[in-house]
Amino acid sequence: MKQALHELIYRAVETEFGADVAKSVVFTVEQPPKPEMGDYATNVAMVLAKQLKQNPKEVAEKIVDSGQWTVDSEAGHSIAKVEVLGGFINFTIKPEVWFREVLEEIEELAVDYGRSQVQHPEKIMVEYLSPNTNKPLHLGHLRNGVTGAAVINALVASGQSVMKAEIINDRGVHICKAMLAYQRWGEGATPESTGKKPDHFFGDWYVRFAQEAEKDASLNDQAQAMLQQWEAGDPGVRQLWLQVRQWVLDGWKQTEELLGFTFDKAYFESDVYQLGKDIVEAGLAKGVFRKNEKGNIVFDLPQEQFGTDEEGNAKVITVLRADGTSLYYTQDLGLQTSRVAEYHLDRIVHVVGSEQNFYFQALFAMFKALGYAWAEKLHHLSYAMVYLPEGKMKSREGTVVDADDLISQMQEIARTEIRSRTGITHGTYIGSGSASESEIERRAQIIALGAIKFYMLKQKPTTDIYFDPKESISFEGHTGPYCQYAYARAKSIVRQVDSGQRTADSDSINYSLLGDTEERILLQKLEQFPEVVTRAAEEYNPALVATHVFETAQAFNTFYTTHPVAKAETESLRSARLAMVQAAARVIHNGLAVLGIQTLEQM
Repeated sequence: MKQALHELIYRAVETEFGADVAKSVVFTVEQPPKPEMGDYATNVAMVLAKQLKQNPKEVAEKIVDSGQWTVDSEAGHSIAKVEVLGGFINFTIKPEVWFREVLEEIEELAVDYGRSQVQHPEKIMVEYLSPNTNKPLHLGHLRNGVTGAAVINALVASGQSVMKAEIINDRGVHICKAMLAYQRWGEGATPESTGKKPDHFFGDWYVRFAQEAEKDASLNDQAQAMLQQWEAGDPGVRQLWLQVRQWVLDGWKQTEELLGFTFDKAYFESDVYQLGKDIVEAGLAKGVFRKNEKGNIVFDLPQEQFGTDEEGNAKVITVLRADGTSLYYTQDLGLQTSRVAEYHLDRIVHVVGSEQNFYFQALFAMFKALGYAWAEKLHHLSYAMVYLPEGKMKSREGTVVDADDLISQMQEIARTEIRSRTGITHGTYIGSGSASESEIERRAQIIALGAIKFYMLKQKPTTDIYFDPKESISFEGHTGPYCQYAYARAKSIVRQVDSGQRTADSDSINYSLLGDTEERILLQKLEQFPEVVTRAAEEYNPALVATHVFETAQAFNTFYTTHPVAKAETESLRSARLAMVQAAARVIHNGLAVLGIQTLEQM
């Protein structure tokens, strides 16, 4: 409908102001903030008035009087009213056209509603999670993972070709600290012998090292010596390293599968940390880099972007040490170029915490200085911190909350909530009054994960999150369970009403029976969904989808509370309202799917 209106408006401008003016004007067609203002509004008169130096209201009236608004569509005259409000032109669409067009498109596309196709998809690599193999995934990884996965889903839905990657930090002294502690005090224990999840098992040795090092500082030197042995390829150290790394990888896999984090390519830092030296040498020869007085190869950061140091000189980044040893910049210079060459990438998106903002700004500046055309397509998707209410969540170290622990505690909250609601069927609970224990566990897990993901995605990635477990899992308010519940309520209504007639003969539905305020507000939300997904992909911002799903759930709840479906006055009205219910369920389901959140037929 929006596209059809855009074409009619263009034709009206062409009629009144000429083809040259029509071709030059760039205008929007949007849905106004209040239903009494109509179903769509355009700013074309405002834009034209500025361009032609005329009064916006007079320009709007000329366009409205152009006689272009009686064009027939396949469904007949589609526009019920055109009016000027200020400098805007507002349109009210006939329900039998608007409702049919939107609801039947949703029904036809089903799970594909919200997906787009582009003529030339970009090949995009999204790198996310990137943990260290010395401990389990923690709270920060949760925000990283749910953000990365949701952005990937939005990009795929918008028609792009996405490759999911992670870089696993499996080398360094932090790994050796845990290895040393296990070697010293482990006595041959294994995850199997202790019954512990393998990443937690090895993570405990990292904690043990920190405790022992407080009593014996020489342990730090011993860990450093072990790192030197690793770098020299010592067989014993390497064998132990491979064993403990596999333990952690096995443990992560369980958590990643639970959360729905998947990867097409995993890079190990131990395999790539020597990359980039040839690029540094080439950059040195081209004058992009230089050697300083210590023999280090450095990069002078562009002053227009980074400013100067205290002495007024360009800020300097070391990219390769004088002794030839690599830094992260060296590694990333090599890794990025090899990725682009191997997979013919158009874009690379790095999902990394905001503490690395400067690092990525400097890295991207190096690629631009080196002359890589694709440097403009590198993006750092920076995300802010997650905080927990003090004392509300347990942590093994006292400072870092493990992802598994948080999920487990959230499931317990969900389990308690489900049990407290069992048997209540009016307004708060859908389903049988005696769900089995296994079914309670299944629902608790889906609700808990939905609560965590939604709470972390409803804010822009750059906004700090203060995660409140009780608030996040509430069935009321701006939460995942609220949206899951709205979907379950919609499916319950469908079960109450015979949906066979709706699906068997959709042409018989009388859409002219719809059009009340609550129905129009809900329809607007349903129609907006594909555009919201596209914007979320373009802006790398899943919060747009989370907000829209919540607002759709709100609009649906208001709709079915105001307009009974099963007890509608006539069968025709019931069928029309049922079509609204089914469409709302579909959009909520598809929106939550973009966020990586499952739905439940019963809560």
